[in-house]
Amino acid sequence: MSWWKNPKRSKFGRFLDKNGITQTEFAKKSHVSKTTISTLCNEKNYSPSPKVLKRVMDTIKKIDENKQSHDFFNI
Repeated sequence: MSWWKNPKRSKFGRFLDKNGITQTEFAKKSHVSKTTISTLCNEKNYSPSPKVLKRVMDTIKKIDENKQSHDFFNI
């Protein structure tokens, strides 16, 4: 099974997949480590710190301005 078809991907991971964005590319744009982005993509119940959440959401809003943090994370 290919990583982009992983049914265990989080909502955030599926968002990146749907938009054709790699974890590495998103990490560079958001200034968040690749390890943290990987965790966000693969662990459904992971809650990022406020600082990481802000960076991630600022970057997501450049892709889709209508997305909110609750669309991806249980916070």
